[in-house]
Amino acid sequence: MKKVKSDEIRSEYKREDLGPGVRGKYYESYKQGTNIILLNPDVAEFFPDEESVNKALRSLIDLARKSTGQKRQMPGRTKKEKTT
Repeated sequence: MKKVKSDEIRSEYKREDLGPGVRGKYYESYKQGTNIILLNPDVAEFFPDEESVNKALRSLIDLARKSTGQKRQMPGRTKKEKTT
């Protein structure tokens, strides 16, 4: 493959120029799950970063727990650990 200067863009590319395609390259990692969530544009304009989204969701979770009377359980702790 011919080297091209980084500031130069070709008018046309051939499939061979792009290298071999690998089928299922990301299949295993995709199968394990992802943490990417897409927000609709009208919602995203109120949340400039991930911290603000997490803060709002945690507030909503706390409000839901208070309204249902559910006690908060710390992540990673079992019921047995809480009673001792």
